[in-house]
Amino acid sequence: MKKANWIILFLVFIATGLNFLDRQVLSITIIKIQKEFNLSDVQYGMINTSFLISYALMFTVGGRLTDKWGGKIGLALSVGVWSVASGLHGLMTSFYHLVAFRFLLGLGEGGCFPAAAKTVNELFAKKDRAFANGIAIGGSALGAVLAPPLTILISNEYGWRWAFIIPGIIGVVWVLAWVSMPWKRKQEAKEAAVPQAVSSKPSFWSVLTNPKALVFIAIRFLLDPVFYFIMFWIPKYLNEERGVSFDEVGKLLWIPFLALGLSNMLGGWISDRLVRSNWGVNKARKMVMGVAAALTVSAMMVESVSTVHMAIFLMSVLLFAHGFWITNYITAISDVFGDMATSTVVGLSGTAGAIAGIIINPLIGIVVQKYSYDPLWIVCGLMYPLAFVLLMLCIPRIEPLLLKQKQPKPDARAVA
Repeated sequence: MKKANWIILFLVFIATGLNFLDRQVLSITIIKIQKEFNLSDVQYGMINTSFLISYALMFTVGGRLTDKWGGKIGLALSVGVWSVASGLHGLMTSFYHLVAFRFLLGLGEGGCFPAAAKTVNELFAKKDRAFANGIAIGGSALGAVLAPPLTILISNEYGWRWAFIIPGIIGVVWVLAWVSMPWKRKQEAKEAAVPQAVSSKPSFWSVLTNPKALVFIAIRFLLDPVFYFIMFWIPKYLNEERGVSFDEVGKLLWIPFLALGLSNMLGGWISDRLVRSNWGVNKARKMVMGVAAALTVSAMMVESVSTVHMAIFLMSVLLFAHGFWITNYITAISDVFGDMATSTVVGLSGTAGAIAGIIINPLIGIVVQKYSYDPLWIVCGLMYPLAFVLLMLCIPRIEPLLLKQKQPKPDARAVA
């Protein structure tokens, strides 16, 4: 691997870190914002839904545009838009402002992971791709680890508004650094891509209706609500159900996300190591995902344990398993769809997950307000095994797939 590839990958790592840091600031500051603006749990669910609507839209749109324009332009636009949106959160004065700014944040953040997957697929060969994806995705966990202590530190020192403004400024600086990077032309990394029959792009319809694409989309629809629950509701859960103070949330919440970051990279490294040991891509990816699915069952015990530290441990196991899963899930998409449609399929699956979140998030608010968190932890423990069964039944082999290509338009001069 050339040094430039690793520098680009490091910047992708930083971008995904900012992505999760910026979106998680609200889940921590909501403890203060909710009291200041007298917001209900149902309104908080609506605010999260506003983010998820635009996030769902831009996952697919951003993924398709990134397949057309490339990772450099796609990621620059994504980070630029969400950084401005993050800064605007610091100016909010009402519930409706917060709804609008979360919508804009989702428009920016939706294109991040398709662009990250596109960049990795362009620059890294199959035997290194899972580890590279683990590093790229692992940045999101770093952002989630840093978000609680940094948000609480900034909020206590300067007020909660600056917890949104400062990350927004950092994002703008990142964009300036990103666009100044020399970019390898696509043909220079051609050997790193999955072989395809022709160079033209497949039609959007052929991707959307492909049976394997539909399976990947369905899996994301099942699992993303679990991760959104962890992202958006756990600070409130610790505060309201476990009696953890605002300051103490920052001292505990980083632990599960550290487990996520480590497993993103470890899961990719193990998978690539198995491929190098002649396991084959299909067996290697599915083995790691199967282990991950088995580990998530422990989430059903979160509500029943008596101490906060045991609850944090079980949340850490859940996110550790998620890291194993998501790295190999995204890598499996690139193994199947290659450079032709990886971003499109990642985008479509992300949209499906966000739509599921849109449906589930207000219901979470109702369940929490009227009942308890118990049913939610049970669902968290069941979804990954269900998704793994779906994967095994519907995608017997993870292998490169040739899609129906767009037919070039006839040259009018040649016809004449």
